[in-house]
Amino acid sequence: MSGRAMLPGGVSRAGQAALRLAIVGTDTSHSAAFAQLLFDRTHPYHVPGARVAAAYPGGSPDIELSRSRVDGFAARLRDEFGVRLAATPEEAADGADAVLLLSADGRQHLELFRRVAKPGRPVFVDKPLATTYRDARELAKLAAALGVPLLSGSALRYAEDMVAGLERVGGREAMIGADCYGPIAMDAALGGYLWYGIHAAEMLYAAMGTGCERVTAVAAGGSSGDGQLVVGNGRMAGGNGGNGGSGRLAGEHLVGVWKDGRVGTMRGSYSGAEFGAVLHREAASCYMRVKPESRPFYASLLERVIPFLRGDEVPGLPTVDETLEIIRFLEAANLSRERGRTVRLDEIE
Repeated sequence: MSGRAMLPGGVSRAGQAALRLAIVGTDTSHSAAFAQLLFDRTHPYHVPGARVAAAYPGGSPDIELSRSRVDGFAARLRDEFGVRLAATPEEAADGADAVLLLSADGRQHLELFRRVAKPGRPVFVDKPLATTYRDARELAKLAAALGVPLLSGSALRYAEDMVAGLERVGGREAMIGADCYGPIAMDAALGGYLWYGIHAAEMLYAAMGTGCERVTAVAAGGSSGDGQLVVGNGRMAGGNGGNGGSGRLAGEHLVGVWKDGRVGTMRGSYSGAEFGAVLHREAASCYMRVKPESRPFYASLLERVIPFLRGDEVPGLPTVDETLEIIRFLEAANLSRERGRTVRLDEIE
């Protein structure tokens, strides 16, 4: 790479035309946040090297969070950034160098990927890759068959404080365990733990790597035992909360045991707003708080996504196999919560 000035994450300043991107799904704040970072050269965390040429709004009528935001973010992309709005995913992706599949509804990701996948054209799929391991595996299989470079994941694994904390303890190789925490909201329709638990799970896997064998899920205050899941305000969906009828749950706690005997935990809080972790090595442990005043998570993510889409080597990205294991881990945790027992990841097919 000698002779080229490099941007954070590996984007070259010279001699490269800006990537033409298509956004599929504007029912998430990520669509507008990414566009602003790409277009606004005065932004303190501007990410050069790409522009959004077109966007397909999409949306899910049965998900309030989707239907209430999709039109507003689409209008902002059009009016503020000059992005052409398309009637179909195929139209948006036509002529694009790469695709940002951002739909908030992970249930749609496999079908949307089928519609925009083109041999050799890179795709970033916003978290979660899918809401079931079956769909995630099928999506990855299709990407491999078409030679599509595929990346997915949460911005939290790239948060400055998370990256710095891992460096302080010597990286994954020095890790004997990790305890990660963050806010949580759960929606049964969107995959339970896969909906917002994906953030802390990505942090956990950034620290521990692959190889989790089994997971046990515990709902603070008790579990309903009937498969109901908790929504963001701490109520059981369709139930009374499983905490003596009070309707309040402090949070969710997942304990994973890796094949080499290491233990990693993930705690989700219904009332908390911060992310953080305690990273354990043999000699000492390191507390790491992800400070909201640090570099925006979106910027740290996009600084890696853009060079990935360009075809550059980007250190620290999860492999597709790691991403698939994260989906499997969280689906196994859903089953553990539902059935009140430890679940092996290989039970999820």
